[in-house]
Amino acid sequence: MSSTPPGVGASVPGVGRATALVAFSACCFGSIATFVTVATRAGARLPEVLAWRFLVAAMLLAIVAGGPSSVRREARREARRGLRLAVLAGGGQAAIGGLSLSALRYIPAATMIFLFYTYPAWVTVISAVRGKEALTGRRVIALVLSLAGIAVMVGLPSAETASLATPGVLLALAGALLYALYIPMIDHLGRGLAPALTATYATAGAGVILAVVAALTGGFVVRQPATVWLMILALAVLCTVIAFICFLHGLAAIGPVRTAIVSTVEPFWGAFLASIVLAQPLAARTLMGGGLVAAAVIILNLPQRVDTHVVA
Repeated sequence: MSSTPPGVGASVPGVGRATALVAFSACCFGSIATFVTVATRAGARLPEVLAWRFLVAAMLLAIVAGGPSSVRREARREARRGLRLAVLAGGGQAAIGGLSLSALRYIPAATMIFLFYTYPAWVTVISAVRGKEALTGRRVIALVLSLAGIAVMVGLPSAETASLATPGVLLALAGALLYALYIPMIDHLGRGLAPALTATYATAGAGVILAVVAALTGGFVVRQPATVWLMILALAVLCTVIAFICFLHGLAAIGPVRTAIVSTVEPFWGAFLASIVLAQPLAARTLMGGGLVAAAVIILNLPQRVDTHVVA
């Protein structure tokens, strides 16, 4: 996604402003775990929270993409493609959110965020396995740093805590791995479509799928406490629509490498916010392991002097 979505303006911000926009979007994305935890603690169920988040965001993104009439015209023109995006990309988004955020029942938000942030390393592994990109020395170092970060964060839990922490670790890593598979899939499915329109299809599909899941597993409740609705609106407006628009504007100005590096603020902000709002103390090993993961992301995104393998 390298262009600004229609309806949000074509002007490209300066480098300083673009960097600030990317950092702000990263902080928005990094706030998701905390907002979800506040909502579930207030009595909502995870499928309901995520369903409402995506349904509200889809309506707003449809407006960003050019208004509902524009989306309807595009939907008629690309009916099959839109259906594939809604089912596959929406289903992937629902599964990723469900897996990673379910980990919050077992592990602190900071640990979950840093574990999920290992997804760039899994992208590298998958690309190497598929023969798309060679495993250069730099990528091997990044992979080792990511694995070391996981080891430092997770540690060697005692027999008493292993049964509690292990499911959370596995869920967070499963979400990261699924996201690594999701990135090339949505890139392929959305090729040629405006990014905002692709996001509209994906979020709408995720919202519908999660609403069905919520209805089948205990009911899709509309009447929620005010705190829950506040968190849902924050997730939809701040953590999805505004974050998406800011990210695209920043990306258009500073490119993918700088964007990826600036975005490493995301897990650190998420960990800090969780420590303040949720009163979850920031363990030293969480920060140390997270630092190793962030270093791996930066190394993976630094420009290489010689590209040993060109991806078509």
